[in-house]
Amino acid sequence: MRPLAVGKKKPGLDRVLGRRDLVLLFVVAVANLNLIPAISASGPVTLWLWLLALSCFFWPQGAAVTELAQKWPGEGGIYLWAKRSFGEEHGFLAGWCYWLSNVFYLPTVVLSCVGVAVYVAGPKIQKLADSHAFTGATSFLIILFLLVLNVRGLSLGKWISNLGALGTIGGAAIICLLAMLTLYHNGSALHPADLHTNFHDWRLLAAFGTICYSLIGLDLASIMGDEIRDPRRNLPIAILLGGVIAGLIYFGTTLSMLIAMPQKEIGVLAGILQAINVMSARTGLVGVVAPLALLECIAILGTASAWFSGAARLPFVAGVDRYLPPIIGRVHPRYHTPYVSLILFAVLSSLLIATSFLGVSVGEGYLTMLDLAVILQLVPSAYMFLALLKHTWAEGVILNANKGYLTVNAVAGLCATFIGLIVAFIPSRQVNSVWIYEAKLIAGCVIVFSLALFFYQRALRKARTVPADAELVPEEYGA
Repeated sequence: MRPLAVGKKKPGLDRVLGRRDLVLLFVVAVANLNLIPAISASGPVTLWLWLLALSCFFWPQGAAVTELAQKWPGEGGIYLWAKRSFGEEHGFLAGWCYWLSNVFYLPTVVLSCVGVAVYVAGPKIQKLADSHAFTGATSFLIILFLLVLNVRGLSLGKWISNLGALGTIGGAAIICLLAMLTLYHNGSALHPADLHTNFHDWRLLAAFGTICYSLIGLDLASIMGDEIRDPRRNLPIAILLGGVIAGLIYFGTTLSMLIAMPQKEIGVLAGILQAINVMSARTGLVGVVAPLALLECIAILGTASAWFSGAARLPFVAGVDRYLPPIIGRVHPRYHTPYVSLILFAVLSSLLIATSFLGVSVGEGYLTMLDLAVILQLVPSAYMFLALLKHTWAEGVILNANKGYLTVNAVAGLCATFIGLIVAFIPSRQVNSVWIYEAKLIAGCVIVFSLALFFYQRALRKARTVPADAELVPEEYGA
């Protein structure tokens, strides 16, 4: 069987991402403050889980991306690494899960943006965050805005990601400062005794999968490998700087949330702004709420744009490789962007927002999509660590780091990934309709993997009947 991924001509993409852009991209892609409320709501145990995930998942991820991106540079990231390591079928499955995980994840980012945005306009409209109609319509407009921006190209789209990164850093710094002032003047809702957790509530473990998922993103730039200037030089440094900043942001803001308010009062959509409201009232700085809400909106939009532009390129690469209908691989004749793939991403995300509210509240719809995204994203992460392990122990391979160091990171990352996959099926304590939640989660996984099998088998059948020279990428898909 000849490979399906053969083609003489890949679509031309412009190299527009420099080192600064990469650092800011990693910050805004990894440090997603909209995930903090869903994690912090599990209580003080999350502080220990953060330390565990940072050491056993996040650092190994950085080691894996740095090594594999230098071994196999180019557009595709995990999709490319899995394909080169384990073959066509595994590469397609890794890319498929990565892409769809972000189709599910983008709506959660957009929903949290709506939940935060109502604080910009004041308390009179904050109750609209619970309205399905308002939330759905506003989310659609945000996705449409992101679509237009990214079809226009990374030369423009990267700026909202850069602004989002600066908003994330600035917002996190102010939140931590407010927490310090609150601790000094009014005391803390978090007490040392709260840190002694015996895990008697098994549902607390559900947060670990979400934490691992929140730390994913260091591989995002590798998906856009053909659009990075001097990737071998700029990528490793950007991964280190962006990763350290993101890790500090996550731990600091989670600690600030727990200092500000009891875990039972933390809302999953607008918990950050709830904490800011409480801390600003206690410190007499009420005027910072609206500006911080605006800053947080910019940060969340930056996160959404980063994942929109990055993850939408995976079906573009797979479209060129003929796994999916080749129209998905079309490049815009003027802007040189994978516009059909971007449109598909936007349409599917909009449909998910509309269907996620069925039978549950906005908050539970958010959690269901988030946990499904966690499961789907950790599958390609497992492929990444397996690829690192295979690459490290291959005969005659030239490594960019110590063999023992890479092996330890690969094993630690695999263990954390498999634990995260298992606990992702455990509903958090914020879920009331457990059976509806589990049914949607299982049904979502079945649909995703069934579709993957369908498209891959379809491509195999086509490869058996199409002549070898007809598999080449048509000229119309070029730049």
